[in-house]
Amino acid sequence: MKKAIKYAGLYFIVTAAAVIMGYPLLWLLLAAFKENTEIFTSFSLFPKIFTLQGFINGWKSIAAIPFSVFLINSCKMVIPTVFLTILSASLVAYGFSRFEFKGRTLLFTIMLSTMMLPNTVIMIPRYILFNRFGWLNSYIPFYIMAAMASNPFFTYLLVQFFRGIPTSLDEAAYMDGAGKWQILIKIILPLAKAPLVSALLFQTVWTWNDFFNPLLYIDRVKLYPVSLGLRLAIDADSAINWNSIIAMTCVSLLPVIILFLCMQKYFVQGIATTGMKN
Repeated sequence: MKKAIKYAGLYFIVTAAAVIMGYPLLWLLLAAFKENTEIFTSFSLFPKIFTLQGFINGWKSIAAIPFSVFLINSCKMVIPTVFLTILSASLVAYGFSRFEFKGRTLLFTIMLSTMMLPNTVIMIPRYILFNRFGWLNSYIPFYIMAAMASNPFFTYLLVQFFRGIPTSLDEAAYMDGAGKWQILIKIILPLAKAPLVSALLFQTVWTWNDFFNPLLYIDRVKLYPVSLGLRLAIDADSAINWNSIIAMTCVSLLPVIILFLCMQKYFVQGIATTGMKN
């Protein structure tokens, strides 16, 4: 009986927390179907009149540019960035976890220390560097930072998992004639599917939602991702069409939500397994 009461209380707390955290998303979704005048004049969660006009108007034009342009721009920015992040982080993590070389501990410590470095410290040097290279108003800064494994979090995440893979597997593969690259591609990476998916999801969400870096490196409206496109709509119109903005916000959330739902199994597994490594 006590056990049943304990579980009932636990489920109640979890359900209450889920309702509290999910309510803003539910309000956002239902507000997209409201008329513009009703959004901030009614306390009702459900719209008095369901309308798709917000989706229609928002898709046709956000600040005189079709919203599809912003979605395509976000895909152009996010997909290569995520791919290069996974590639570079895997290579660096493989080197730290499987190779003995002079200064490895020092370099790994320096890499970890950069996790505590505020972004504002390197913001201006990065901007000056990219400006001199002529990379502004393009997505090259995002690609280069991803290719150089500039985010140590992903490297650390993979190092923790790679260290948990028995080296006996490497030795067995080496005895069968496999080289270092083959061991990485055919042994290490297939076993590291869960942390790789975790890194993929983290980088996808962070890059998709990033507002400051695109604002810093891009000033051409036609190159704006969805984060800047939605903000542009507020500045461009004297009378803000909140239903269109909220509707397009829901649309912009869909790719990330679908990706997470498809890969949540590996995401949870990756966080759990890397968290148990010492």
